[in-house]
Amino acid sequence: MAAGGAGGRGLGACGLALLGLVPGAPLCPHGPALLFVKTNQGGEEGRRFYACSACRDRKDCNFFQWEDEKVSETRLAAREEYNRNHQPSFTHRQNVERYKDFVLLPLSKRRFCQECQQLLLPAEWEKHSAHQFLCDISTAQLKSPSQLLYPLENKKTNAQYLFADRSCQFLLDLITDLGFRRVLSVGTPRLHEMIQSKASREDFSVRSLLLDIDFRYSQFYTEDEFCHYNMFNHYFFGGEAACETCRKFLYQDNGERVIMVTDPPFGGLVEALASSFKKLMAMWKETEKGGHNNQEMPMFWIFPYFFESRILEFFPSFSMMDYQVLRCMSALC
Repeated sequence: MAAGGAGGRGLGACGLALLGLVPGAPLCPHGPALLFVKTNQGGEEGRRFYACSACRDRKDCNFFQWEDEKVSETRLAAREEYNRNHQPSFTHRQNVERYKDFVLLPLSKRRFCQECQQLLLPAEWEKHSAHQFLCDISTAQLKSPSQLLYPLENKKTNAQYLFADRSCQFLLDLITDLGFRRVLSVGTPRLHEMIQSKASREDFSVRSLLLDIDFRYSQFYTEDEFCHYNMFNHYFFGGEAACETCRKFLYQDNGERVIMVTDPPFGGLVEALASSFKKLMAMWKETEKGGHNNQEMPMFWIFPYFFESRILEFFPSFSMMDYQVLRCMSALC
């Protein structure tokens, strides 16, 4: 676990160099694509191409386009249609309204479809009749969505090896002992969940905003509690409204007593992640009357220890902390 305040281009795997996010980059379902270049053993650069920012495996997202490729209007239209068809069935606002209806139902009519990973309203039962579902969803379960949702296992895209409760409590204790009162939870749904579960207590003053690529969480959190976000290209799927939600969260109390905690996928490209984190930090620095121009936003970055040198390339002020974060794939750990 690296910690610190924010202070190139790096090489990816398999003879690829990441050139980064460029203006006007084409879009895939995960937002703007990143620009890469193939390199040979001598380090000479070959042809440049765009690929999905979030998925390194083509079977997860097969987007590919040469940088100098001329794309026809027909193909562009087909791509836009494909991107639309691969967005969630409901918007975040619709999910918030659905949740309000769901919590008004008696316990006997609260169902969750395990195949579709979706809260079901009674009018939708027939459509999901052939699916496996959970019944009698309690309020406690709704406040612990990680116990309902299947972890997404792709280690390069999602890597939801969720924090164990012990690790969440340790991080939360550390955060509060250091005097932080707001947590920007970037890809840390379990930590956000623990903070939300304690938010109603009078003796608890920490608040959290979750930024995560897993849109399923929009079923359980309002637009002020969750933003659908791709940490590999700093893309807010909800557009400027979602970006403004994040900005307002960072601006509270003139930007004081806020920390970013992030747990990226194990196989994620450090240079792409660092670029996004720097942009979040720049957003924090814009805080009015905060006087943060010469300061660095506090941050905990949970990542495999052998990436320390790569992280230090982008955040030289960071230090490796001697803590081991426990994880699990089971939602009940």
